[in-house]
Amino acid sequence: QVQLVESGGGDVQAGDSLRLSCAASGDTVRTYTMAWFRQAPGKEREFVAVIRGPRGGNRSFYADSVKGRFTISRDNARNTGDLQMTNLNADDTAVYYCAASSTIIQSSLRLPGAYAYWGQGTQVTVSS
Repeated sequence: QVQLVESGGGDVQAGDSLRLSCAASGDTVRTYTMAWFRQAPGKEREFVAVIRGPRGGNRSFYADSVKGRFTISRDNARNTGDLQMTNLNADDTAVYYCAASSTIIQSSLRLPGAYAYWGQGTQVTVSS
């Protein structure tokens, strides 16, 4: 059983940067697919970014809304997944969730239901 704990959220101004971290325990997640989703008030949880494990070529994918501004990565030594966010804007305000899966197919990478493990979320608030 994998436990995920996010950290790094906060209140920032438009144009600022934040780095979110997702600490995993219970298993080594270096072979897992790790993703970030977010959920704004009154909206559904939406895909932000994903990074595959070695079987998936360690490839990363992004939502169009964050492409070029956000970078997902993993640190196998620390057993974490990170999300570097730059040039934040008010539309990025949401609770950000880390998710992981040991078995996932390419076509399901952007679907919340495809992930077995979730963190509790960390709030990111961007003021314009």
